[in-house]
Amino acid sequence: MRRAVSRRMIAQAAEAAIPCESAAAAAAAANVPKMPPFDHRPLPYEGPAAAEILRKRAEFLSPSLFHFYKNPLNIVEGKMQYLYDENGRRYLDAFAGIATVCCGHCHPEVIEAITDQTKRLQHSTVVYLNHVITDFAEALASKMPGNLKVVFFTNSGTEANELAMMIARLYTGCHDVISLRNSYHGNAAGTMGATAQSNWKFNIIQSGVHHAQNPDPYRGIFGSDGEKYARDVEEIIDFGTSGHVAGFISEAIQGVGGIVELAPGYLPAVYKSIRKAGGLCIADEVQSGFARPGSHFWGFEAHGVVPDIVTMAKGIGNGIPLGAVVTTREIANVLTRRSYFNTFGGNPVCTAAGLAVLRVLEREKLQENAFVVGNYLKNRLKHLQEKHSIIGDVRGRGLMLGVELVTDRELKTPAKTEILHVMEQMKEMGVLVGKGGYYGNVFRITPPLCFTKEDSDFFVDVMDTALAKL
Repeated sequence: MRRAVSRRMIAQAAEAAIPCESAAAAAAAANVPKMPPFDHRPLPYEGPAAAEILRKRAEFLSPSLFHFYKNPLNIVEGKMQYLYDENGRRYLDAFAGIATVCCGHCHPEVIEAITDQTKRLQHSTVVYLNHVITDFAEALASKMPGNLKVVFFTNSGTEANELAMMIARLYTGCHDVISLRNSYHGNAAGTMGATAQSNWKFNIIQSGVHHAQNPDPYRGIFGSDGEKYARDVEEIIDFGTSGHVAGFISEAIQGVGGIVELAPGYLPAVYKSIRKAGGLCIADEVQSGFARPGSHFWGFEAHGVVPDIVTMAKGIGNGIPLGAVVTTREIANVLTRRSYFNTFGGNPVCTAAGLAVLRVLEREKLQENAFVVGNYLKNRLKHLQEKHSIIGDVRGRGLMLGVELVTDRELKTPAKTEILHVMEQMKEMGVLVGKGGYYGNVFRITPPLCFTKEDSDFFVDVMDTALAKL
């Protein structure tokens, strides 16, 4: 207990949570931006320190696991848009567990739904009736356009995309799937084939997937001309397949790929070509769904298209392992040819959390907040781009934003090393942010949707300070 108390006292002084003239003077002298006030005291932490956890992780967990920062953070508590380390120090979370925590860490209504359901029934199976899964499916279907009304529940985005691709192949009787270069759809056998970054692909059999030119307005060969990129899909169909395909899968905003928003006009043209070839259009909304775009609830809606299948995860449960595939009744019927089953898909605790998430998003108007705050933050980042030549591009929508660092704006040379230095500096000043893109040079800004303008100001001021130190 003594160790926990001392850690908290250190953290409180560090972030000036308690009045301290010397601490305030030191912060002013160092020109460190001041974090917005927040009325929450973390619980005392009595667990092992970061060094001990790191030792056990190296001994007992997969060697494939990686971490951010030279000295990895031991995160022990979260509240809304903030995280706390083992010493009780507060950090502004601009990554949200990879665009997963949409309502906010430990949102009281979501936690209440989880605990209430856990006390009543933690798990049975879908071979019995339970109203929680049907209530959530109904609420989720109400958020979908057209005839997208039938829901299959999974445990993750990878599972959802695997199922969607299998459904497309069963429904069409074709095997060929077209994906985009720079995309990420999961790390199982089928989704690894659809993923198009060598960073995430092992040397295993990955058949039947063709990767089209990425309609990237910043790095793509046709700039923002979506229809020119779409012609590449037509050529893949004509020259790389029998003329018939199972489907096309894409993110509206590529997440792992570095927050790349597809060029305007691209999706409508591609959807038309795919359907002409007998294929289904799959929208991967694992990261860009659930109000994160701000302007729309789903990323694909910003392109004026209606997919045949929509996959989702991450924000759907605010951190609970949950995913889903939504499609039409006609397409869903292909799974009745055999028995499709998922033991934990539709688990009552997970679906209770999902239903609570939808209620919180609506009642707290988090989509509207994502739009207003996201635009504010993006504009501030654009002004920062004018100040720092290392910022090559600012992009994205709502609270799914990307800042790409380059050492040469003309050549767009990825600033791979520089971004690591900036991330370290930002962490030291109390801001946690993700990174991605093929070259690992893009800041992925995907905070909880309760992010405020004050948080945005602090975030940008911290990034500004860190960039100035390069």
